[in-house]
Amino acid sequence: MSSSSNPTEAAYKSAVEKLGLKSNIARALEIPDRELKVEISFRRDNGEIDSVVGYRVQHNNTRGPFKGGIRYHHHVDIDEVRSLATLMTWKTALVDIPYGGGKGGIGINPSDYSKVELERISRKFFRAIDPIIGVNIDIPAPDVNTNAQVMSWFMDEYSQAHGYTPGIVTGKPLELGGSEGREAATGRGTAIITREAAEKWNINLKGAKIVVQGFGNVGSYAAKFLHGYGCKIIGVSDISGGLYASDGFDIDELFDYNYEHRTIKGYQHGKKITNEELLALDCDFLIPAALGSAINEDNVDSLNCKIIIEAANGPVTGEAADKLWKRKIAIIPDILTNAGGVTVSYFEWVQNLQQFKWPEDEINQKLEQKMVAAFNEVYSVKQNKNVPMRIASFMVAIDRVSAAYDLREG
Repeated sequence: MSSSSNPTEAAYKSAVEKLGLKSNIARALEIPDRELKVEISFRRDNGEIDSVVGYRVQHNNTRGPFKGGIRYHHHVDIDEVRSLATLMTWKTALVDIPYGGGKGGIGINPSDYSKVELERISRKFFRAIDPIIGVNIDIPAPDVNTNAQVMSWFMDEYSQAHGYTPGIVTGKPLELGGSEGREAATGRGTAIITREAAEKWNINLKGAKIVVQGFGNVGSYAAKFLHGYGCKIIGVSDISGGLYASDGFDIDELFDYNYEHRTIKGYQHGKKITNEELLALDCDFLIPAALGSAINEDNVDSLNCKIIIEAANGPVTGEAADKLWKRKIAIIPDILTNAGGVTVSYFEWVQNLQQFKWPEDEINQKLEQKMVAAFNEVYSVKQNKNVPMRIASFMVAIDRVSAAYDLREG
C-alpha cells in the first residue's frame, strides 16, 4: 500500500497496477473531462453587491451522465471538487449504476447568509452551469450544507428555461418528484454494509458495539438501522462533542432528539467525552460519518476497533490506513459504504424519466440488492487477490469503467 495522504489516489494507483491496466488508459481515466469555474454575483439583503466563486467538475461520463452533489462550504476549492468528482466515477461504477462522476461546490459558509441570499446564490450558480448540464448530461444532487430546498431552487431555475424538468437534479422534495427512501438511503446503505461485513468477519451483530463519529443525516440513520439489527450504539458525536453509554443508547429517543434540535448537545443521557476519547473507545465497528481525514497519523494508534466503516468521504488518511492494515483492522471504504445515497438518487432519476413513482418498500429492496451485490463482488476480489477492501473496490470499479471506455473508443 502507498503511504500517500490521499487514500483515493493511492488506491487508484494500486488498483491500476493490480489490474495491469495500460498506462495510457489509466492516465485517460484520471483526467477530468471538464472543469468549470464561475463567478456568482448577487445582491445582499442590505442592497450591496457581493460575489462568490463556484465550481462544477465533470470527471468521466463513459458509463453514463455525470453524477454528483453540490456542496456549500468555505473550504471548497477546485482541488477538493476535482477529487470528489473522481471518487463519484468509481462509486457509481462500483454499484453498477449507469452514471459517471461529477461534483460541484460554492466556497461559502451558508450561516453567513440569509435564506433569501442563499436562494439568490443558488439560482445564479445553476444559471451559470446551465450550458454544461442536462437530464442526460449531468445531474446534480445535495451534498454538504445543501438539501431538498436548494435542489428545488435548482430545478425551478432550470425548468424556467427548459420546461418542467424534475430529472435535472435528485434529492428533491417528494412534492417535486423526489423519491421515497432518499433521505435515509446513505445511512441505510451504511447499515447494510456493516451487516455484511459482520458476517464475513464473524462478528455477531446481536450486541455488537458501535461507535458513530458524526451524528448528522448519515450517522443518525445508520445508527437507527443498526440498532434495529440488534447492535448497541455506545458512542456518538457531532460538532458539539461526544457522548458515551456503555450499555448503549436508546437510539430511537436520541434520533428523535437530534432530528428536532439538529444536534446531540443537551441530550441528557450518556457521559460527555471528547472526540479523541470517542475514537479510542473499545468497539466492534467504528463508523466515521463526519468530514474527511478524521482518522490520521495523530490518532490512529489510539483506535480500539475491529472494523472501520467509512460512511464519510475520505475519513481515513493514507498513512493511517497503512498502520491499520498492519494491525489487521479492516477498512470498508467510502466508495462502497456510502453509495446508498447515489443509488437511490439513480432510482429517483429513473422514476422522473418514467413519470412513475415506486413505493418505498420496493426502493429499499432494490437498494439492498445493489449494496449486497457490490459488497460480495468486492469481498471476492479481496479474498482472491489478498488486497484491502479499498483496493478491491477500486479494482472492481476501474475494471468496469475501463471496459466501457475500451468499447466506446474502439
